[in-house]
Amino acid sequence: MTQTLTPPPETVAAPAADERCDRCNAAGKLRVKLAGGGELVFCGHHANKYADDLVKIAVEVAADPEFTWRGADMTTK
Repeated sequence: MTQTLTPPPETVAAPAADERCDRCNAAGKLRVKLAGGGELVFCGHHANKYADDLVKIAVEVAADPEFTWRGADMTTK
């Protein structure tokens, strides 16, 4: 039998190219999954501006591969 690796069903994908920031409508760079199941998308500016608060409420985060999020260092354990 051939085994196939599949990602877990609850993974958060980085924002798609056409997704926009929930604050200013700029291109999305960071997706945040909340405990209640909702998701927020932020541009680079707002993702870094609200990093301190986002790490407190995020269950999972996914950033665009070319974006360096300030909160990444705060979420590593």
